[in-house]
Amino acid sequence: MIEFHNVHKTYTVGKREIPALHPSRLTIEGGQIFGLIGHSGAGKSTLLRLINRLEEPSGGRIVVDGEDITALDGEGLRRFRQRVGMIFQHFNLLSSKTVADNVGMPLKLAGELSRREIEARVAELLARVGLSDHAKKYPAQLSGGQKQRVGIARALATRPKILLCDEATSALDPQTTGQVLQLLAEINRELRLTVVLITHEMDVIRRVCDRVAVMDAGTVVEEGPVADVFLHPQHPTTQRFVLEAEQVDEHEQRDDFAHVPGRILRLTFQGDSTYAPLLGTVARQTGVDYSILAGRIDRIKDVPYGQLTLALTGGDVEAALDCFRAADVHLEVLR
Repeated sequence: MIEFHNVHKTYTVGKREIPALHPSRLTIEGGQIFGLIGHSGAGKSTLLRLINRLEEPSGGRIVVDGEDITALDGEGLRRFRQRVGMIFQHFNLLSSKTVADNVGMPLKLAGELSRREIEARVAELLARVGLSDHAKKYPAQLSGGQKQRVGIARALATRPKILLCDEATSALDPQTTGQVLQLLAEINRELRLTVVLITHEMDVIRRVCDRVAVMDAGTVVEEGPVADVFLHPQHPTTQRFVLEAEQVDEHEQRDDFAHVPGRILRLTFQGDSTYAPLLGTVARQTGVDYSILAGRIDRIKDVPYGQLTLALTGGDVEAALDCFRAADVHLEVLR
């Protein structure tokens, strides 16, 4: 659905040229929820806004649904943007317009539907986001979560193929964030939209995304399926995001493990193996004792996973490692 071919972006400030995005290649498949994660200044917002050309690339080609959009201008660009919805961090609602008028604004600007058709489409969209009773209210009368639902409804007004989410949950509390993410997942599944979502929170990526790209200093440093990137991060930036999501201090953890006797390993379970009684079985078969040093059991989208850091002592440790390798788990020997 979306292809970046050596796309880069440089801003000129005074006489200085400041690169915001280094030459990048990226492919986003149709129907995916694709996450972009990075700290402030990493270039993720620039990359996102290049997709609908709110930012102009300094070079390279962007191909969307088979069309080179870097070659578009005027009427062609206007029509392309009708196929791309966008949700903003701070909602960007018109305070003097009602909820219904905010949602219907893109349809009025497009000028292709009658007033009655616009009213019907707005009613349909408000029902989808659960705001049918709020059509005549103004943004100031809504909560943050309700405002973002209005933003989502507005982004869907022109029946886009792509939905861009610019930090769509960062201004919301945790409970409301969960509700908005669930709504985005339902929209992706039911309408088969391609969703590109940027965030600085790994937990958001874990809960709704299919694939993720990690950005640092204007460069995509790691990219792949969320489970692979989240459970087996390779780049230091990705590793820091995962530790932050788990509220783990890397240096404290390393110091704690330095005083733990025995062989230290990390086991990663996915799917049904997450709930298998593997530790007890291996302990009985090999006579090893184990201590759980760290662990987490949760879900990546709809798939359960578990990750345990263990210390093994006594018994036949090598036989225990062979048992783990033969099981449906991923084994890393840390020491």
